[in-house]
Amino acid sequence: MKNHFKKLEEMYLKANINSSVFDSSTIFIKEGEAKISLNVSKKYFHALGAIHGCVYFKLLDDAAYFSVSSIVKDYFILTTSFQINILKPVKRGKIHAIGKVKFSSKNLFTAQSSLFNEQGVEVAFGTGNFVLSKSELTKNIGY
Repeated sequence: MKNHFKKLEEMYLKANINSSVFDSSTIFIKEGEAKISLNVSKKYFHALGAIHGCVYFKLLDDAAYFSVSSIVKDYFILTTSFQINILKPVKRGKIHAIGKVKFSSKNLFTAQSSLFNEQGVEVAFGTGNFVLSKSELTKNIGY
């Protein structure tokens, strides 16, 4: 299991979007749960000086996604829908998204995630549905 989690963590960190845009992010995966952290930078801000909604979405979706991936050891997972709710703006510090699997069946999974600011205050949350793809987890996709 730990080998699977480590491979998923490396896959996340090596993804182009994470290695170039979200280069200060970290990830920790365990069974049914994933935690992603990011140092807030002005490069993520919209015109009003707080992080853009796409940053909330990405962290929430990724945390939920990797919580599901932690329990699926052979196939790549796909997000089919994801709903977010933004509660507070974030302008500085380190943020943490924690995703947890809430439902799993043979092909369908539901996970929830919450995003917290540096003080531990929930600033956003989301729920997503995920399905198995037809692509196996292999070195070709960074696993």
